[in-house]
Amino acid sequence: MEITTERLMLRKFLPDDWPAVLAYQQDARYSEYYPWSARTESDAKEFVQWFLDKQAESPRRRIQLTVILRETGLLIGNCGIRRKPDSDWEADIGYEIAPDYWRRGYATEAAASLVEHGLTSMGLHRISSWCIAENGASVSVLRKLGMREEGRLQENEFFKGRWRDTLVFGLLMEEGVGSTRRQNLGWR
Repeated sequence: MEITTERLMLRKFLPDDWPAVLAYQQDARYSEYYPWSARTESDAKEFVQWFLDKQAESPRRRIQLTVILRETGLLIGNCGIRRKPDSDWEADIGYEIAPDYWRRGYATEAAASLVEHGLTSMGLHRISSWCIAENGASVSVLRKLGMREEGRLQENEFFKGRWRDTLVFGLLMEEGVGSTRRQNLGWR
């Protein structure tokens, strides 16, 4: 599977993607909202292999794609849409972008293409996501996607020595495809 946007190409993982993944996952800024503090070559290889294994599943319930800059061919992250267990009508999305490429709209552009794919090609009724409440950049991406904040889960994630709140977001099909909200967000 491949999706092309104005500035990005989203494509399936390849075995040789692990060095690029490791490069951004080793950045301390990347790991701020993850439970780990350091990533190794073995971690990156396992990470990529897990997605390679999922690509072979049939029927495919998880689509996780690398995020490539069209202009340079550089892998700068990944994003995915995953059907919920026991539901063909709901999925969640997630994304990660190399810190050197933050605040340029790449996460929003990549995630918007997957939301569009989910609502049109996958026939989803609802798409959700969550993030650590302190992660203002991720909150901003989800809001730019037109997702509505549906709740705050108090101290439900523990890592790096403390409890963290998470925010839950959602988008219904009628709020996405063809809606005024969608057009106002600049989606195609």
